[in-house]
Amino acid sequence: MERPFAVDGPEAFNALALDLFRLHAAHNPVYRAFLEGLRITPDRVGSIEAIPFLPIQAFRDHRVLLEGLTPALTFTSSGTTAAITARHHVPWPELYARSFMTGFRNALGEPATWRIIALLPAYLERPDSSLVLMAQRLVEASGDPLGGLYLNQYAQVADLLRRSEEEGRRTLLLGVPFALLDLAERHPMTLRHVHIVETGGMKGRRPELVREDLHTQLRQAFGVDQVGGEYGMTELLSQAWSPGAGRYHCPPWMAVRIREVNDPFAPQQMGRTGGIDVIDLCNIASCPFISTQDLGRLHPDGSFEVLGRFDHSDVRGCNLLAEA
Repeated sequence: MERPFAVDGPEAFNALALDLFRLHAAHNPVYRAFLEGLRITPDRVGSIEAIPFLPIQAFRDHRVLLEGLTPALTFTSSGTTAAITARHHVPWPELYARSFMTGFRNALGEPATWRIIALLPAYLERPDSSLVLMAQRLVEASGDPLGGLYLNQYAQVADLLRRSEEEGRRTLLLGVPFALLDLAERHPMTLRHVHIVETGGMKGRRPELVREDLHTQLRQAFGVDQVGGEYGMTELLSQAWSPGAGRYHCPPWMAVRIREVNDPFAPQQMGRTGGIDVIDLCNIASCPFISTQDLGRLHPDGSFEVLGRFDHSDVRGCNLLAEA
C-alpha cells in the first residue's frame, strides 16, 4: 500500500500500473472475465496504453474485489441514475484516508490552515458516502471548532461565512452544486476569504448545468474570481482537484485518459472531447482501471476538464460482463 505514494514520475507510474494490471488479470474475477470477453491475453499487455478500462457499471452489477479480501467498509453511490446503487468494497479504509489527505495537501495545503465548511445535502442523508467520510476527516484535521458538515442549514452556513469574512479567516466551502446554488440564491454575499469548491453533479435536485454556467452563477452571487472543483466518485479512492476555470489536476498516483465516444477502446486526440478513463493506483483492491460515463478533454500539461456525461446509460463493453 506504500507504492502509490512513492510514484514520482511516469516510469514509476507505468511500472506500478502494469504490476496492478497483472495482479487484477489473475486475481480479480470481474476484471478477469472482462479481459476474457475481450479475448485479451494478459501476458501480451506490455504497456499501460494497452490496458483495458473496466466499465464503471461493473460496480453496480458485480462485486469488484480481489479474491481473498474482505471489505472493512463499503461505499455506495447516491442511486440517482440507477435503481441499483454502485458499491465499492474497501478492505483498507486507511488507504482511502491517506489518499484523500495527501491529495488535499498537494492541492490546497494543510487542512489546519483552513476553516472547512461542507454543505452536503443528499450525501449526509446516507451513512455510506465516501464524500462524507472525506469531508468529516478534513474538518477534523482542520481543528477549527466552527467548521463542520451541514445538511440543509443554509442560514447557519451563511452566518458562518459572514463570520469568516469579519475575522479574515481563510475558509474552504466544499459543496454539491445544487446546494451551492441554493445558498447563492438565498444568501448572496461578497466573499474575500472563502474559497468555494464544488463536487460536481446535481443529483436530480436541479437541471444539470454546464460547469461554466454553474461557476458564472456562483462567481456573480459571491463576488469571487474563481470557483474550484473536486473530481471523485464512489468507485475511486483518489480525487483530482481544480483551483479554478474547470481544469483538474491529478495527484501523482492518478491519471486520466480520454477515449473516443463511439469506440471505448480507442484513445481520443489531445484537446478533443471524449469519455474519461481513470487510472487510480490506490484502487489496489477493487480495480485501478475504470472507464467512467463522464465526458472530458485532456490538455498537454496533464490537466483535464469535465464537460458532462454520456446521454446513454450503457457504455459499450459492459455486455462482456453479463455472464461474469
